[in-house]
Amino acid sequence: MTGPAKRVIENVEDYPRPPALERVDDTIRIVFAGQTVAETDEAYRVLETFHAPTYYLPPDGFAEGVLQPGKGTSVCEWKGQASYFDIVAGGQRAQRAAWCYLRPAPVFAPIRGFFAVYAEPMDACFVGGERVEPQPGNFYGGWVTSRITGPVKGAPGTTDW
Repeated sequence: MTGPAKRVIENVEDYPRPPALERVDDTIRIVFAGQTVAETDEAYRVLETFHAPTYYLPPDGFAEGVLQPGKGTSVCEWKGQASYFDIVAGGQRAQRAAWCYLRPAPVFAPIRGFFAVYAEPMDACFVGGERVEPQPGNFYGGWVTSRITGPVKGAPGTTDW
């Protein structure tokens, strides 16, 4: 009889630059306005030096009507132009809480049309049952779990690393 597999602790300093894309084996779940607005076993994560992993969920992992087009775009030097979306549920709206790449760079083609979500405005986000903490600061969208260690970019004084 064997016990549960031991989770590997990753050091964010060891993540690559340019970033890497990999499939996620865990269930990803997002709760907003008291409702599960997304849940999937088909997610990806992007790993970049000094960043908490950013999780990308397929559109069909979201409840119908939860994602609504938001204002603005931004550009990632690695992935391309991001489009923003509001998350709407239970009479509440989290503006620009999600983003996706409709035409990502070729290496990121698997996440075309997948959505990443900022953890901070959500009630809770989970990776494999573990509640995440948002990446520090108000710019990056990584999710901090007990599976990572090392200095995570985003807090004041770290944006120029």
